[in-house]
Amino acid sequence: AVGGAGAAMAAGPRWRERLFALYFLSHIPVTLLIDLQALLPAGLHPRGLAELLQWYAATFRDPMMLQPPEWFKAFIYCEAFLQMPFFPIAVYAFLKGGCKWIRTPAIIYSTHVATTLFAILAHILFHDFSKAEHLGPRTQRERLILLSIYAPYLLIPLLILFTMLYNPHYNHVEKRKRK
Repeated sequence: AVGGAGAAMAAGPRWRERLFALYFLSHIPVTLLIDLQALLPAGLHPRGLAELLQWYAATFRDPMMLQPPEWFKAFIYCEAFLQMPFFPIAVYAFLKGGCKWIRTPAIIYSTHVATTLFAILAHILFHDFSKAEHLGPRTQRERLILLSIYAPYLLIPLLILFTMLYNPHYNHVEKRKRK
């Protein structure tokens, strides 16, 4: 019974590690193919990707992706230059499982992303989009639909943060022997 409890504790974070690996793996093409379009000159991405972004922005009424405010561009620069290099490392660590060294980088990543998402979600909920060049959400329902697109990028980093802080597998501090 004691061995079974230990095995259950060790297996405890595995479903979360798989979820985190999938989250970071899916984030790579989204960042490269969609999000970076907001920073790069028009015509640099293949036409099909530009059309996909246009469709997304029109369908979900997300004018920030077509005409990003400066503060939103700053977040995309952070995504491109700080987060993107971390994504493959995180995929590796969480797929392999049990990599305690990922704790500090994952805490930094998750607190950074959660902070940016609070600003984005507040903008979606409270901004007056009536003067936007591109169609933004007009009704509360449209705001909630757009919010639901961004919400996983807050919820999963918060789950990563709480896992790194409170799961015994990641927050166990080894005691060093005195010499």
